[in-house]
Amino acid sequence: MNLKIGDNFELKRVFTSSDVEKFAKLSGDNNPIHLDDEYAKESIFKKRIVHGLFAASIFSRIIGTKFPGEGSIYLEQNLKFTKPIYPDLEYVFKVQILDKREDKPIYTLETICLSPEGEICISGKAIIKKN
Repeated sequence: MNLKIGDNFELKRVFTSSDVEKFAKLSGDNNPIHLDDEYAKESIFKKRIVHGLFAASIFSRIIGTKFPGEGSIYLEQNLKFTKPIYPDLEYVFKVQILDKREDKPIYTLETICLSPEGEICISGKAIIKKN
């Protein structure tokens, strides 16, 4: 794949309640904001939310399997969480090449997650190496 600045990829994803429960079990993050409807009703979000790092893991899925794809590895990632992600809604995850080093196959990527309304929920930049 001949990658250049501006190339991009997007993936749509719905997180189910079951997905959130499985992530909580695997990660050990049992914060009730993710798991307990009654608790979440009293929060600023008014309902349960998806773990931020679970949602952000979709960037890893894209980078390692789709764009740039196999052989890609993370060197760095920063993330800003600006809106909650709720179970059972469809979110769009976008990755775009911002920069490419001339001496090595190292790329700077923009990583964004958009809500069903098109609002940014997660934004960040990743530095990856493509083998």
